Amino acid sequence: MPFDYITYLLSPNETKIVLLIMDGLGGLPLTADGKTELETARTPLMDRLATEGTLGRTIPVRPGITPGSGPAHLSLFGYDPIDYVVGRGALEACGIGIGIKSGDIAVRCNFATVDADGVLLDRRAGRISNSEAQPVVEKLKAIKVPGVDVEVHHVKEYRFTVIMRGDGLFSDIDDTDPQETGVPPLPITAKDPRAEKTAEYFRQWSDQAKAILADEPKANFFTMRGFATNPGLPSFPKVFGLRSACVAVYPMYKGVSDLVGMDVIEFEGESPADEFAAVKRIWDQYDFFFVHIKKTDSMGEDGNFDGKVGIIESVDQALPGLLDLKPDVLMITGDHSTPAKMRSHSWHPVPFLLWAPELVMPDQQTSFGERACALGGLGTFHATQTLPLGLAHAGRLNKYGA
Repeated sequence: MPFDYITYLLSPNETKIVLLIMDGLGGLPLTADGKTELETARTPLMDRLATEGTLGRTIPVRPGITPGSGPAHLSLFGYDPIDYVVGRGALEACGIGIGIKSGDIAVRCNFATVDADGVLLDRRAGRISNSEAQPVVEKLKAIKVPGVDVEVHHVKEYRFTVIMRGDGLFSDIDDTDPQETGVPPLPITAKDPRAEKTAEYFRQWSDQAKAILADEPKANFFTMRGFATNPGLPSFPKVFGLRSACVAVYPMYKGVSDLVGMDVIEFEGESPADEFAAVKRIWDQYDFFFVHIKKTDSMGEDGNFDGKVGIIESVDQALPGLLDLKPDVLMITGDHSTPAKMRSHSWHPVPFLLWAPELVMPDQQTSFGERACALGGLGTFHATQTLPLGLAHAGRLNKYGA
């Protein structure tokens, strides 16, 4: 088993590890002589941690491969996303507390806006609010498809999920989101002949949904991404010997945490300070804290360079709430890069900061940014090595071999 060597080396103790993920953290300069979003941001605390700690860069999947958020987070949790494939639909459903069993098929849907010819004008329907989206989702719950049980649930803002339960269902179906505007959504197409029956069920559901949405001012269409079932992942707490908690706002990240066996913590608010306060509340109950900041990625996808800078700065301003807890290991990174220049996820290596005051070997870098990380003491490594690094610096791994 790929995790046996780690589990065999575990040395339990009382140390605390925090993995702080700023989604889509990595960026690019807007001009050849410019700075990235992270390099532009005023981050005195992160720069201090960089000076006292050590830097590096992660590769989420493989060099040159642009990852989705699900695979990128699995990689950070130690699961090679090439070997452990989890579709976005299962992540979204689990993230809102809807249990998905093996054989159930869930898909994540985005409300979208199309013109009279069915061409996509906005892939997120103007990022409609919860209050706008929920009544529309309620209308879709009336759809029935003979042969399967169908559930429709609102997730957050423009996102919702459709779940089908029945016999002989398969998830090998292509996404309908073309990942660009100015073109129509793609058809629902089975990638494997075994999934053709399932694809036909979703086509029947989709045809009814299109009729219901036709008169909506913004959410008059939808796309489907990540047809998936529960893959039965190895348990994170057992593999790494950690009482593990997830503190996140967006459902998908709660979902991936739930699928690997972390406890998902409920709390009020959405700001970095609110999330760090939630960590404080549960500090004595857990050894490992996954803390997720979403809006760095949202700003990058919107092409909002200054907005992404502002989110990074807000995290730095709230960091005393974490540092006052005196974690033994604090790792700050992203799941992938989302340069505002590109308005999308990218394949670029992700900045990584490791701070562990008792055991870290500081390098010569004094600021947290892409170019400093490229010169950092950790070098460039696969994101699946994040947890072993954290465990080692927390004194939780024994020697390998005689």
